[in-house]
Order: sequence, then structure tokens, then C-alpha cells
Amino acid sequence: MNAIDVAVLWVHLLSAVFFVGGSFFMWLVVVPSSRLISEDESERTKVVGKIAKRFGVISNMVLAVLVLTGIYNATWYLPSTGALFDTYYGNVLLAKVVLVVVLLALIYLHNTYFGRKIVKLAAEKRFEELKALRKRSRVVSAANLALMLAILLLAVMLQGPG
Repeated sequence: MNAIDVAVLWVHLLSAVFFVGGSFFMWLVVVPSSRLISEDESERTKVVGKIAKRFGVISNMVLAVLVLTGIYNATWYLPSTGALFDTYYGNVLLAKVVLVVVLLALIYLHNTYFGRKIVKLAAEKRFEELKALRKRSRVVSAANLALMLAILLLAVMLQGPG
């Protein structure tokens, strides 16, 4: 492995740590702690919405870096594109790519639909609709976190003997 490969892998891993760690931090720390900030649902949602928006801006950049460095790193495992279907590493990599595409779609669905609508409903004090929407949002968030864990597992599988 040359210095460029090491640098690209390091950037890829650092980006993954930020993205996955930040996502779990939002889910396990920010959202539950927001209940301690204020009993006013509108205010609490506004605070979480601002944090999530900032995290989203940074995450978009990190996701771009992850995809680009991931494509570069994939060249280590694939002598050709046909190897995606014919080799152990290719199969694992293909599964990882499929899960990444699903994850990206769910992330943007969650951010563009649920995130904005939750903030809007809270500001308008439409709490019954907000409660129902949050339930659906939690399902998508949990699916995103599960996909992240599965993608990490596949990344580990790429390091083992084929």
C-alpha cells in the first residue's frame, strides 16, 4: 500500500467515524437531551432542528468524501467490474454499494421531508400531526442507523480473507 492509498483510506475512515458517530450522537444524545432543555415542544424542536441542519450541512460534505474515497478504495478489490459478481470481495463490495445507495436515499428522504416538516409542524403547534410524523421519522432514522452498522460490517468483511 503506497502513501496515497494510506492517505485516502485514512480520509475515508475519518469521514465514516464522523458520519456514523455523529448520527448515533444525534439519535442517542441530542434528541433525548433536548427534552431536558425545554418543556415547550416548539422550542425544543427548533433547537434540535438547528443542530440537525448544521450536522446535515457538514454531513453532506462528508458523504461526498466517503463516496469519492470509497470509489478509489474499491479499486483495490476489483481487477475488473465483472469481479463484482464473480469474487468474494466483489460480492461484499456490491452489497456494500447497494446498502450505501439505499442509505443515501433514506437520508435525503428523511432530511428533506421529515426534518423540514417536523420543524414546521412544531412551529405551527400542530402537535398531534407532529407526534404521528415523528413516529414515522423514527422508523426511517432507525433504518438509517441499522444500514450504517451493516455497511461497517461489510467494510470489515472486506479486510478478511476471501
